[in-house]
Amino acid sequence: MKIVPQFVRPPALPLLLCALVSAFVARAEVPSADAQPGRTYSNTLRVIENPPPLLADYPEFFEPIVEERHYEAPVLVNDEGANLDVRAWRFSYNARGIIEMPNRLRAVNTAVIVVHPWGIDDGQGWRTPEPAGVADFCTPTKNHLAGRHTREVIDPFLKRLREQVGVVLYSLRSKEYPVHKKLYRSIRHNPTAAERDEGRRELAKILHDFEYRGQSLPEQLELSTDQPVKDYFRQFPGLAFGPEYNNAGFWDMAIPVTSDITMHPDDVVFYDDDGYPALRDFLKANEIRHILLTGYATDMCYCLTTAGYKNLSADFNVFLVGDASLATFPANTTPRFATNAHISFAALNQLVTQCSWVQLDTDEQTADARKLAIPEPIAR
Repeated sequence: MKIVPQFVRPPALPLLLCALVSAFVARAEVPSADAQPGRTYSNTLRVIENPPPLLADYPEFFEPIVEERHYEAPVLVNDEGANLDVRAWRFSYNARGIIEMPNRLRAVNTAVIVVHPWGIDDGQGWRTPEPAGVADFCTPTKNHLAGRHTREVIDPFLKRLREQVGVVLYSLRSKEYPVHKKLYRSIRHNPTAAERDEGRRELAKILHDFEYRGQSLPEQLELSTDQPVKDYFRQFPGLAFGPEYNNAGFWDMAIPVTSDITMHPDDVVFYDDDGYPALRDFLKANEIRHILLTGYATDMCYCLTTAGYKNLSADFNVFLVGDASLATFPANTTPRFATNAHISFAALNQLVTQCSWVQLDTDEQTADARKLAIPEPIAR
């Protein structure tokens, strides 16, 4: 989600301190001596002359990455029988520039994950409460912009890869409600067509019957003489999403996957309350080694929730699909600068790619690998 009560954004740290903390974490995560043996990687960096901007395909949603020095590095991930090219980059203060490298993945060992694709203000019935309620990107106008991003960027990306990758998975906040079980395939159950039809009718009634109306903004505030600024923000914060504005029960309804995504019956929905170990075990049981991570919001759920990259990067080769994500953008009409900033900072310790850099190999020799069936969900 873009607003989750149990997650609070940490205060900003000075850039140098952030860099030091990131470096310490990276050093702490070096594999131990008894780690699984691999190969020796030649970390040779060749300067790329006149590098073009990165993530420049969707300038309405993402301000392109511009850095004066780029390097080309050797292939990093190089699967036997690979049929998916994923060029990626990261930033290094020590190398003083962006490092780009090719990667060769087996598509059947790759999952595409969409973090928190909430179906709000999308016609399914779950709506931003009036006159002052907030959810997702916090205003109906911003929610509609995010919906258009889903339709124009994420949905085509999923359609292009769905038949080849091992798993397409969406994460949702909270738990699996009974209506979810009827609607979506999960790690526990794959509903029948009849169950899905019943679930659609049931969810529509739940969402349309709710009273989407809360209180108005406060007209008077009580301020002290000594600390009027503190008192002002205590009574009128920049973001309040409790029952006073959203109406009691708003967060207790089953959140749907947005209708801006063309879902397939084999797509899997995972619920944050199931916990990361369950997600990790499901992906590993389905022989997933690589993750193409998309979704919302770059500065919050995309990194911090159950299917966020801070969890996934401990167990999988994660590629952040930078232009298939949006950050929250308070005090702006566009998300492009906020998304640029958060992807840029993530690039200190994550690999970043973009939709156009993820390309399937159409060579006939790889056709058999693509025909492998999606395994059934494991039982818990």
